Amino acid sequence: MITAILFISFFVLLLLGVPIAICLGMSAVLALFYAIHFVPQYAALSLSIIATNTYTGIAKFLLLAIPFFVLSGNIMAKAGISTRLVKFIDDCVGHRRGGMAIVCVIVACFFGAISGSGPATVAALGAVLIPAMIASGFSPAFSEALMATSSSIAIVIPPSIAFVVYSSIVGTNVGEMFMAGIIPGILMGLALAIVVMVEARKNNIQAAHERRSWGERWKSFREAFWGLLMPVIILGGIYGGIFTPTEAAAVSVVYGLIVGVFIYREVKLKDLFEILIDSAKTSGGIMLIVASASLFSYCCMLFGISQAATQLLQNVAGNQIIFLLIVNIIFLIAGCFIDANSAMYIFIPIMFPVAQALGYNLIAFGIVATVNLAIGQVTPPVGVNLFVAMGLKVPNAAGKTGSEDEYHKVTLPMISKAVVPMIIACLIVLALITYIPKISLFLIGQ
Repeated sequence: MITAILFISFFVLLLLGVPIAICLGMSAVLALFYAIHFVPQYAALSLSIIATNTYTGIAKFLLLAIPFFVLSGNIMAKAGISTRLVKFIDDCVGHRRGGMAIVCVIVACFFGAISGSGPATVAALGAVLIPAMIASGFSPAFSEALMATSSSIAIVIPPSIAFVVYSSIVGTNVGEMFMAGIIPGILMGLALAIVVMVEARKNNIQAAHERRSWGERWKSFREAFWGLLMPVIILGGIYGGIFTPTEAAAVSVVYGLIVGVFIYREVKLKDLFEILIDSAKTSGGIMLIVASASLFSYCCMLFGISQAATQLLQNVAGNQIIFLLIVNIIFLIAGCFIDANSAMYIFIPIMFPVAQALGYNLIAFGIVATVNLAIGQVTPPVGVNLFVAMGLKVPNAAGKTGSEDEYHKVTLPMISKAVVPMIIACLIVLALITYIPKISLFLIGQ
């Protein structure tokens, strides 16, 4: 009965469109209330465990990295790094067939390494890159779908908030998680570049411009240099043992302020208040999800649900191949409905003991889970990146100002159809890193 209350209330709230954090928290509260008042076995418990477990779920030193990474990403976005990255990458590859779309993929990977958030990457780059791709010959639906899918790589390319959350649950080294995410992220980018080249050849889309001179490339590189250096400082500092991941997040904020205020001079003192407010909203939303998901996970363990599910998974999956196939299916389905952080707290406590028992490396398992959830950011009906991309107002050159045709209108069916080849390309990469874990572990020497 307790299990029914926990999961039925969760899915009912989810179907009603209630925010995921409230779905998780409220269903856990209802299950605990019923257990304490109507099940003698749990009568000794008090409702105060709700507050206690909600607090302990977020009171972890490692999770302090999340608001710092969010703040540094917002600072660097305001500093104008996105336009400089676009200019530099465009100078390098814009002369190729379908070059503007390839620019989108590469810049999204770089900016993802700064923001660590898929939706933030779509919002920061979409307004610039989507109109440019449409102008170069790509359809509005394909352009928005590519922007959304490329931005999903942000949670795989370090620094990644998803890696921080996974490490806080399992206890793996965050620095090694960051290093392990580099090659899978690059492979996802290459897979999307192949999709772009096929689309460009299919529709006879030509280069955006002539080949730039080395002098022009050097100039744009110098402009973008300070933004490109940020991931190097973070990863180099962590892996070199200079500072912890949480300290690296704080360093990234200081570095972002120096670049934005003193080097690029695009962040003014009056902008800092708005940046802090936006960062607080984003961080608060993430931490509310983490707190609610922690309480939900606690209920699963308290009522024996996690143990039963783990045992069932062990019985069904007798070897790594079957186990990993089941894991991928579960995560891909979950990614269609819930965000990455919630899925981590619900499923990882159940799955990682089985992965460990079967001898699968936990760092590689974290990469597999994160890539699954990255794909989930662009799978309907809840693919958050798709909705952010669709929400951007992309001017229609043929439309008249003030008319209803002023902006391109891309519907969910249109963007869902356009994103299919991109999802297939990412699934191929997922299969490779799932069954060849050495791909993820290569840079950390495991």
